[in-house]
Amino acid sequence: MKLLQIDDRIKECNTCGCMVEKFENNTTVSVGNKSDIVILGEAPANNGWRKSGIAWYDENHKLLPSGVVLQKLLKIIDYTLDDIYFLEAVKCFPKDRKYLKECSINCRNYLLEQLQIINPQMILTLGDIATRSLLEIKYSKFADVVGQCFDYNGYDAIPIYHPSPISPLSYNGNVEIFEHVIKEKVKVLKK
Repeated sequence: MKLLQIDDRIKECNTCGCMVEKFENNTTVSVGNKSDIVILGEAPANNGWRKSGIAWYDENHKLLPSGVVLQKLLKIIDYTLDDIYFLEAVKCFPKDRKYLKECSINCRNYLLEQLQIINPQMILTLGDIATRSLLEIKYSKFADVVGQCFDYNGYDAIPIYHPSPISPLSYNGNVEIFEHVIKEKVKVLKK
């Protein structure tokens, strides 16, 4: 099944009912030039994808602050935002953060189908919700798993801090992970 067919099914989905708000740009994948890396986010940003239809950009097509941070991190491994696939764990816009966990469980099958089609070699999970939606591992604090490499159906899954500039770890907490863990994995990918 193609990604656009999954998008169509997601647009018709009502599993989360009153927990989410559908939006005009309710697409679920942002395609770049390479499919070896997928970045898995939490849910569509209210001021970004939801309004612009493009992950990491506002409705005026200006790169959002989180996108600026992520672009700087990707530069460490010689990638850009255009070089990757980007997926969200939660496919619609949650009306309240308290719904994220339940919505991510409801969207999990869509996510797994998308990953099967994209067939990446590496998945970077942004934050706790994205990590828990993909990996069935137990941990008490997100910091306990950040920067570690987990096998997920043959893919390398690496949790990283969300690149939101309101977090002190958005850039500084991820630099070492990109310089050492991810860069080494990318060298293997490019062989």
